[in-house]
Amino acid sequence: MASCLIVDDSKVVRMVARRILEDLKFDILEAEDGRGALDQCLEKMPDVILLDWNMPVMNGIDFLHSLRQTEGGADPVVVFCTTENDMAHIREAISAGANEYIMKPFDRAIIEAKFSQVGVL
Repeated sequence: MASCLIVDDSKVVRMVARRILEDLKFDILEAEDGRGALDQCLEKMPDVILLDWNMPVMNGIDFLHSLRQTEGGADPVVVFCTTENDMAHIREAISAGANEYIMKPFDRAIIEAKFSQVGVL
C-alpha cells in the first residue's frame, strides 16, 4: 500500500484529507509543519506528499526545497494543496519540484483527479 504524508498546520484539513486518502487505500502519516514533515521523510520517505504552503516553523516551499536535496527526496510525488492560487505561487511550486497543485477547499473528486494525473492512483 502506498503511503501519503499530509503536511498542514490545520488539524481539520489533515483530518479531511486523511479520510479521503484512507478511502483511496493510502497509509497516512501527518505533520503540522515542514520541519516535522522533513523529520518524517528522513526517517521513512513516503510515496506521496500532500503539502500546504503557509505553515509555522518551516513553510511548504522551504520544505520542498529541502526535501528535493535529501537522499531519496526526488522520489515522492508532491502535490501542493493551498489557498495560494496566483500564477506566481504555482510557478514557484512547480520550479521547486512540486508535481501538481490543488486549490483549497478540495474534495475527494479533486484529490482523485490530481492523484490520477500524477500516476499515484
